Amino acid sequence: GVVRNIADFGAFVDIGLKNDGLIHISQMSEKRISHPLEVLSVNQQLSAIRVVEVDVAKGKVGLSLREIII
Repeated sequence: GVVRNIADFGAFVDIGLKNDGLIHISQMSEKRISHPLEVLSVNQQLSAIRVVEVDVAKGKVGLSLREIII
C-alpha cells in the first residue's frame, strides 16, 4: 500500500480498494508513539500491512503494522 494522508490519529493507506484503509496510531509500532509522522510519511510505500478489521457496511478497513513478519 501507499500512505496517502496522515492525521493525528493515524494514516490512510491506498490498498487498491474504493476507500483507503486506516492504520490507527496504536497499530503503527510496538512502542508508544506521539504522532504518526514518527513512523510514516506521505507517499511512503509499505511492502507489508496486516488487515485487522473489515467493516463491509461502513466500507472501512482497519490495518496494522504491528507483528508484521517479512
